[in-house]
Amino acid sequence: MADSQPWKLVDFLPRLDQWAALEKPSDELRRLILSWVFSRMDDPYQAVRREPGFPNLWFGPIPRSEHGEWGIVCCSYWIDEGERVVRCDSFATLNRPV
Repeated sequence: MADSQPWKLVDFLPRLDQWAALEKPSDELRRLILSWVFSRMDDPYQAVRREPGFPNLWFGPIPRSEHGEWGIVCCSYWIDEGERVVRCDSFATLNRPV
């Protein structure tokens, strides 16, 4: 039986604030990213991939976060399955394709 307890999110808001200070995203984009962040509480593995060579480091683009001519917002984070903790590493705008 799957554990129905939500995952604990750590350091997402400070990392998002750091990214936002550099990128100056629209309020709409920031809300979209926050919604995606909260979805990690239910399933941190959804639509991301494990980074090769790093145990438990996951990375992926945030759906519908395209902005500018080629940019999309991406996030990387660490998953501790034993503690059910998802710890944000960083947000970044990367050029497509990712």
